[in-house]
Amino acid sequence: MKGKAFIFPPEEKRSGHRNARLFLLLIAAWFLCVPFAACKGKQEAEPERLVNVRVWPAQVRNVQPYLETNGTLRADLEVIVSSEVDGTIDRVRVDEGDVVEAGALLAEVRDTDYRLDLVRAEAAFRQAQASLSNTKAEYLRKAALFEEELMTRQQFEDVSTRVTLAEAELERAKATLTIARERLARTKIYSPLVGAVKEKMVTVGNYVRNGTPLLRLIKTDPLRLNFTVSEKDIASLKIGQEVVFTVEALPERTFKGKVNLLYPNVEERTRTLQAEALVSNPDRVLKAGYFARLMIYTQAPRDVVVAPLTALIYDGGTIRIFVADGDTARERIVQIGGRYGEYVEVTDGLKESEQVVVVGQNNLTEGVKLHVAR
Repeated sequence: MKGKAFIFPPEEKRSGHRNARLFLLLIAAWFLCVPFAACKGKQEAEPERLVNVRVWPAQVRNVQPYLETNGTLRADLEVIVSSEVDGTIDRVRVDEGDVVEAGALLAEVRDTDYRLDLVRAEAAFRQAQASLSNTKAEYLRKAALFEEELMTRQQFEDVSTRVTLAEAELERAKATLTIARERLARTKIYSPLVGAVKEKMVTVGNYVRNGTPLLRLIKTDPLRLNFTVSEKDIASLKIGQEVVFTVEALPERTFKGKVNLLYPNVEERTRTLQAEALVSNPDRVLKAGYFARLMIYTQAPRDVVVAPLTALIYDGGTIRIFVADGDTARERIVQIGGRYGEYVEVTDGLKESEQVVVVGQNNLTEGVKLHVAR
């Protein structure tokens, strides 16, 4: 059997094949690497992202610490005016809401019977006066006869007794006359205070008895402002302290009062103390029942660093803010004090004129680059 022989290509040919394969591999690698290199260059060329924010320069302001609470205005005094005699209501001179002065005529009970009683009492009084006068004249005559022993002792004592009886009758008639005059006067009902009519309970023609309620009056100057403070603020409240408040009916006006009463006990359920302030109301623009928002100043005015409440970020028990340091965000842990409207006192962690981020702060972290809107 004739065997086959293996023929190897010449060395030059083998080398050429290897070079061709290597060239093809380099071409493929170049096509694979070019896109990655282009992507990397694009990423390196992309500018850094900026966070848009608005800032507010921290300021030093003169503030006065105060407590805030709510309260209700109430009448200083409320009374029910009642009839003091029986009879028919003849006239009611006021309506609900009317302002009345002390001593103003409010209503009248028909007085015909009471006038007649007064006439009878006056007649009885005059009769008693005449009777006493006659008896005294008789007593003087008989006293002279008794001294001359022209009359018995019994006769003299009889006339003395009649004088005593006549004097007693005059006193009784006088008392009856006084009562008749008083009852007639009570047919007219007058206001016991300066205030306003809260409620009218009768109309003309109603029959009333002694003690029947006719009108409810309230004293409107001064008014009492009832409010509460929390247990932790009680030590800041004192008699004579000024109270500043507003009411919804007159939002552009500010009113003042002074603390005049602190209740002796704290409400266990709410842990609050009831208090009261007196409020002058000479022009009667304030009404009993108005809801009031109060500020009670507790310390003297002082200078403090303040920032807007909107700048604060609450994180559990920590309060943070961000400030713009050039175009870089810097995080600050701060301590705060009292609140004053839309601003809060920053007791630690912020200095005057630092640029506090007030819009966009929730998107920030330490070192983030900023674009500050102007």
